[in-house]
Amino acid sequence: MRTMKLFFFFSVCVVCLFSCASAARKDVLHVNLTDSSKFVLLPTEGIEQAMDMAQFLSAEFRGQIYFLNAWVKADENAIEMTLFNEFGASIGELSYTAGAVHFSSTVFPRIVLQYIRPEYIIADFQLCFYDPILLGNSLSDSGLVLETTDGDGSRRILNGNNVIIEIEKTGRAVKLVNHLRKYTYTLEGAFHE
Repeated sequence: MRTMKLFFFFSVCVVCLFSCASAARKDVLHVNLTDSSKFVLLPTEGIEQAMDMAQFLSAEFRGQIYFLNAWVKADENAIEMTLFNEFGASIGELSYTAGAVHFSSTVFPRIVLQYIRPEYIIADFQLCFYDPILLGNSLSDSGLVLETTDGDGSRRILNGNNVIIEIEKTGRAVKLVNHLRKYTYTLEGAFHE
């Protein structure tokens, strides 16, 4: 009888052990907005307003200015961006769905793609266009504070008393200035039409 109890006990332990081991551990996608804060990417359901539109992007980084066109489709299911050059040829695709980020390009060399972290692009997109309550809670978990402006939806992200990111919104443009990482970009599109 004692042997049967031990056999049953070990069988239950083995089943529990294998059931725990078989559950896949899913890494949580995050970016570091500061050197000590970890911002976890929000689920796609957090978008404030769905969009399906052309956008013109101008970016400034280290004294260089870059221009890019994109078609952005974002809703509660996915964020999808197709990037184009000035002639309308596709230069890359970026997507965020089901907690995974994918970036592909036939223009950028593979060595360059290894250094591009598309999670940062998705994070900046979420900082601009996601529900401020959800965003504020997530930033608070990172030790940061979100301030919003009534009316136009402009935002500031603070680390203590220091403004690290400013997002200015108008009817046809969204400008993000990252003071900490020293880059700026402006998105132009029909955001409120």
